[in-house]
Amino acid sequence: MADTTSRTGSRYATPELVDFVNRVHAAHDEALQLAFDAPVRHDMPAIQVAPSEGKLLGMLAALCGARRAVEVGTLAGYSAIHLARAMPEDGVLHCLELEPRHAEVARASLQAAGMLERTRVHVGPALESLESLASEAPFDLVFLDADKEGYPRYGRWALEHLRPGGMLLADNVYFFGQLMADTPAAAAMRRFHEETAADFQSVCIPTPDGLLMAIKPLG
Repeated sequence: MADTTSRTGSRYATPELVDFVNRVHAAHDEALQLAFDAPVRHDMPAIQVAPSEGKLLGMLAALCGARRAVEVGTLAGYSAIHLARAMPEDGVLHCLELEPRHAEVARASLQAAGMLERTRVHVGPALESLESLASEAPFDLVFLDADKEGYPRYGRWALEHLRPGGMLLADNVYFFGQLMADTPAAAAMRRFHEETAADFQSVCIPTPDGLLMAIKPLG
């Protein structure tokens, strides 16, 4: 049996290989490319998910039958387009974004993709927005891609407000390679891993910076 103790997918992921699989499996249409390039055009951090990860988010949303979903951390709307497209016409994706300027860019991206009517963009601290959405629970899917120290609190909110069988997704759970560092932020992310593993059926998908997928138990 092969030793998989320290092996990750990134060992083989050369730039040429990644470019090829993105072109074949996760090619952009005009609206996705517009949203993907928006951070550079608008002097925003270019920290959106990669094309294959965005495609994966949409597929997972479709697989869990998401009709009511929450995205914590929307940036320019790239991942939101993938999620919203995977939902039915009467579905609603709540997009939470701290920065007003980023939220405006996200709205423009969603409009260009024809997804603005399927989304609601909320501006302000995520915990405040989540509190305001509690009355609309239960949700089918929650996706986290915001401040990493907040993940434990966002994860607890998801546990309380997802339906049984609902899905929690969280990006950057390797914490930019610093998950095992001796810092409060890294400790918070490790706590998120541990709490999620205890409360959900979970797995950490070895994307370049880790994508956690978890299912809320049915009983």
